[in-house]
Order: sequence, then structure tokens, then C-alpha cells
Amino acid sequence: MHCLNLKAVANLHSLSLPGRASSGVKDCSFRVNRIVACSVPGSGSGTGPVQGSSQSPFFSRTETYALLKQQLEVAAKAEDYKEAARLRDSLRVFEEEEPVLRLQRLLKEAIAQERFEDAARYRDELKEIAPHCLLKCSSDATTLGIRVQVRSVYIEGRSQPSKGLYFFAYRIRITNNSDRPVQLLRRHWIITDANGKTESVQGVGVIGEQPVILPKTGFEYSSACPLSTSSGRMEGDFEMKHIDKVGTRTFNVAIAPFALSTFGDGADTT
Repeated sequence: MHCLNLKAVANLHSLSLPGRASSGVKDCSFRVNRIVACSVPGSGSGTGPVQGSSQSPFFSRTETYALLKQQLEVAAKAEDYKEAARLRDSLRVFEEEEPVLRLQRLLKEAIAQERFEDAARYRDELKEIAPHCLLKCSSDATTLGIRVQVRSVYIEGRSQPSKGLYFFAYRIRITNNSDRPVQLLRRHWIITDANGKTESVQGVGVIGEQPVILPKTGFEYSSACPLSTSSGRMEGDFEMKHIDKVGTRTFNVAIAPFALSTFGDGADTT
């Protein structure tokens, strides 16, 4: 289990990070780097798709769930409420067959209806069977004016669930909202799988670079991480320094925890 940091040109639009008008990000300029190839243990050279991967029943159900959610969103936007209701019911049936999705939906409904005792019970059940599922597949944290946004996504085409291989990509956007230039020196990740196994990964820079990020600019890149379980979490920090003065001390910029999940952010249909 390890992170892969490689330069890139792959299309990862599904990893788009949410923008906020009040964030001050939209006036910043960004350098964007993306994944070109990823090496997975036991997959050969890693320069192309994983060979011989078979679509297990779990793999197909993940695809089906994502498709139903997408179709529901399209129907709702088109104001086709009859079709939206049908798709909503289909999603409910699907979620009833998946314990984590069912509990996530029940938790959300209990909170909305202010049934907090029930909500606490559902939350505890979720923690028991899937300790990372209460995290979102995105995070957002700011340290000393340096904002780090992350979003992860499950890559079905490179995963082999039958062999215990689940492949996740993530995109990171670093925005310098301070008035001083900084340089990213090192990265540190803590990766935890669904069994509680934790790995600490450290390295110089990101994707082979130690980027300098000027005030009101940003740096964005994508990378990937294989897991042996269908869910997990990542968190960590970047070691940076201000470069406008000689002899300044380094400081750590937090990367807030985010989930790695085959079902994304789970049940969000009401």
C-alpha cells in the first residue's frame, strides 16, 4: 500500500474540486499536473491499464450505483419528476441491499427529522462496520494562509476487487492566500485501510517537483493510491518554507483527512 506521484496528462475531470465564490481562489492562477501512469504492485510495468482485470459482482454494483445517481440528477434537472421518482426508488432498493449505504441514508434522514437518538445509533453502527465511511471523499484545510483542497475518486478500470486491489486517484489543489511566496519541500501521508492498517509515506516534493507558489497563485496535481480494502482514509501534511527571507524555518501545512471509498460519498439521495 503506497502512494504514487507521477507527472501526467490523463483526463481526470471526475476529480474536479468544488469551487466557492467566497474562497478567493477564482482570482488565482494555477499550474496543473496530472497522472500519466501508475505502478501497482503485481501489475507489471504500470504503464497501461491493469491487464486481466475482471468485473466482479461488486465492481458491477459500484458502476450501477454511480449510474443510477447520475440518471437521477439528470432527471431532476430536466424536471422529469416521474422518472426521478422511479430512479429514487431504485436507489432505495439498491441501498437496502448494501449495509453501509442503508445506514448512511438512515443517518441522514434521522438528522433531518431531528431523531438524534436514532442518528447516534446509526452513526455507531456505521463506525462498527465501516469506520471511514463518515468521512467525505474531499477535505479542505488552511494553515498560515496556505489552503489545501483534496478530492478522491475510485478508479474502477484499474481495480481488481477479486484480488483485493482497489485503486483510488486524488486531486490536490494548493492555493497561497498569504502575502508571502512559499516552496513545497516534502510531503507526508498517513494511509489507513478498512482493517486499521496504517502506513506512513514520506517523500521529497510532489510529482518530482518542489514547486514555488507565489502569493495569490496555486499549484494543482493528481496522484493515486492502491488499497487492499474497498475503503480507507488519507491525511497528512506538506513541509513548506517562506522564500522571501534567508534562513526562515520550515512549517507544516495540514492535509485534512478524506475518505477513499468505492461508493464515493455514499447515499445522498433523499
